[in-house]
Amino acid sequence: MTLDDLRARGLVLLGCGKMGSAMLEGWLTGALEPGHVWVRDPNPSDWLQGIDGLHLNEDLPRDPAMVLVAVKPQMMGDALPELRDLGQGGTLFVSVAAGTPISAFEAALGKGTPVIRAMPNTPAAIGRGITALVANTEGAPSLDLAEELLSAVGQTVRLESEDQMDAVTAVSGSGPAYVFHLIDCLARAAEAQGLSSDLAMALAKATVGGAGQLAEDSPKDPATLREDVTSPGGTTKAGLDVLMGELPDLMIRTVAAAADRSRELGR
Repeated sequence: MTLDDLRARGLVLLGCGKMGSAMLEGWLTGALEPGHVWVRDPNPSDWLQGIDGLHLNEDLPRDPAMVLVAVKPQMMGDALPELRDLGQGGTLFVSVAAGTPISAFEAALGKGTPVIRAMPNTPAAIGRGITALVANTEGAPSLDLAEELLSAVGQTVRLESEDQMDAVTAVSGSGPAYVFHLIDCLARAAEAQGLSSDLAMALAKATVGGAGQLAEDSPKDPATLREDVTSPGGTTKAGLDVLMGELPDLMIRTVAAAADRSRELGR
């Protein structure tokens, strides 16, 4: 399947909240025209309603090339049965809904339906996300196209098996929340040292954001970057002596708890 197929047969976006809107905005910058896309959303935003030519809450095409499912997991039970007529055919289903395994799509839409499961994260809203993808046998030939579409909101990686999705959910899916908490904690620690709340938060946000960008852009690994900042007997070393005694085990337990919960939700 190619972009030309999407343009000719149409793409259906089921659910257009923050994630769906971020993807749609990326597609409309060049890959697709509004007339190529059908959006189903019960509460469309003003932005969505203002896109000329978009098929918003209209009857779906009879044989769309792709249905991208971006509804909340709790809405999946109502959403999928309505699409059963599109299963077991030439329509590719791509899901960015957390906690819904490929087997749930096959059960609802029929065996033989091409399915790709994807896990993006919230930085996709600013084009800085990372999305992990895995497909069933029928969906595998379309992974290149799915990656091309999802690259509109950031980087993509392919998984070797769906079993890895729980770990991905715990790391990159839930990970932004861990980082946001780190920023908050760093700011509170700065306040405890006498800085104003506004200054403390500005320093914490810029420090974490800048360090993350440096880690992503630098050819050096994070351990080397850490060593570059750390002078023997200096201030950074004094702080790291506290942090490195507790953070590694704490992070292992944090990710394990999130991964275990992901497995429970997927049962």
